[in-house]
Amino acid sequence: MRQDSDSLMVKSKFLQTCDINIEKFKIKPFTMVIFGGSGDLSQRKLLPAIFYLYQENVLPKDFSVVGFGLPALSDQEYRNLVKKSLTKFSQKRFISNKWPSFSKHLFYVSGDFDISQNYQNLCEKVKAVFPSVGGAPRDVIYYMAVPPNFMPLIVQRLKEHKLCKEKFNTKVIIEKPFGRDNKSAVELNKLLRAAFDENQIYRMDHYLGKKTVQDIMFFRFSNSIFEPLWNRRYIDHVQITVAEDLGIEHRGAFYEQSGVVRDIVQNHIMQLIGLVAMEPPVGFSPDFIRDEKVKVFRSLRRMDSEYISRYAVRGQYGEGIINGKKVSGYRKEEKVSPKSNTSTFMAAKLYIDNWRWSGVPFYIRTGKRLKKRVTQIIVQFKQPPLKLFGRTCDVLEPNILVLSVQPQEKISLRFGVRNPNSINQIYPVNMEFNYQSASKAKVSPPYERLIVDCMKGDLTLFVRQDGVEAMWSVVDPIIKHWQDNPASNFPNYSAGQWGPKEADSLIEDDGRKWLNID
Repeated sequence: MRQDSDSLMVKSKFLQTCDINIEKFKIKPFTMVIFGGSGDLSQRKLLPAIFYLYQENVLPKDFSVVGFGLPALSDQEYRNLVKKSLTKFSQKRFISNKWPSFSKHLFYVSGDFDISQNYQNLCEKVKAVFPSVGGAPRDVIYYMAVPPNFMPLIVQRLKEHKLCKEKFNTKVIIEKPFGRDNKSAVELNKLLRAAFDENQIYRMDHYLGKKTVQDIMFFRFSNSIFEPLWNRRYIDHVQITVAEDLGIEHRGAFYEQSGVVRDIVQNHIMQLIGLVAMEPPVGFSPDFIRDEKVKVFRSLRRMDSEYISRYAVRGQYGEGIINGKKVSGYRKEEKVSPKSNTSTFMAAKLYIDNWRWSGVPFYIRTGKRLKKRVTQIIVQFKQPPLKLFGRTCDVLEPNILVLSVQPQEKISLRFGVRNPNSINQIYPVNMEFNYQSASKAKVSPPYERLIVDCMKGDLTLFVRQDGVEAMWSVVDPIIKHWQDNPASNFPNYSAGQWGPKEADSLIEDDGRKWLNID
């Protein structure tokens, strides 16, 4: 008797597959108040992001955007400014027939941040453009698109006018830098917490909105072939590169006060280290994930002056060639001192003193005016203890996992295979997953993703205060040591190079080398 083939199939939940479902969600009606609504950040990033979300039908029918600040503009003048910024800074196709309906959601309140009456005007504007439904409190998001020195004043005025909790359901988004050091970060948090609860505060680092960065955890913890190897027994070292071929882009005054450590290391690189090195969280809720990252930051080996002198390299770019064009050195940039001691490059060797990573070096490097724009995490695995394939294979390429964040978002794995034209020659090959070509869904730029997460109330990709303080505790000694001991050889690398030669020596002295992988 012949059995139907379907009756022989084993029914098991472990053998089932599922379709990839595109995330669906519903955002409640809201008003976003952008302090600095006509400024550079708003025009370049925020307003285009909101418009694209509207284009993609992500936003609810009832929403409004209220710009607040100077110069003095009417609602219509503000709409004209926004339209110009969308056409100028658009990274996507501007759908002009969407503009008329979108523009009706834009409003403006003119005024100085220091004048109390302006906040009363703001409150009345919000009530006018976003009527309460059934007496329920309005959902209002405050976006601090202003220089850090304005934030304390704005928060204090919002508190005085009971605009933080009492009149609206509010959230507040603040961008890095979260202070200038650990002490100022603590003071800023006291100010914020006097006005808002912790779950109302969204500290944004836009790097956490990048798709590859988000998926580091999924890659690690959903693949059993990698997680058992993710430790000191099998990993030789980790490299993290955040390189820009651009200079400071007319931000001389800001960069003179910031430098590369405050601008990139304290936030972007620390977050990447946290995601690579964290332990499995007990669940996928925001606090469980942020708990594990904070543990990593607290486990990073603290650096004294002797350690910094030996294992940290600083640099400042001079004139050079970028993409075939001659560019000026940092000291020739606008609003930069001709004798500036500000670092535009840093490389260092870090250690995480915990059970998983003991003895595994994390090499980091970042800088302006480097050879090309690239952000990569490279995990190099240890070599086999014995050479099994004869003298021709004494030098083997190591197994390498590359997590690329920019310019392309992709994951690649390098491993060895036998050359079919030789008896025992091994050569490296790559397997690659590219998000842009493989994903069914559109990959949203970081600002779009993070703004939506805030609207949904998802804090997973935002930084918690104890994490901010822990990250500052790592880099504060470096900043102080370099301030107390000015560099005598700046500029020490030409634009278009990979930094000063000391950065190469830092890793080559350990018998390793920087890997620049396309």
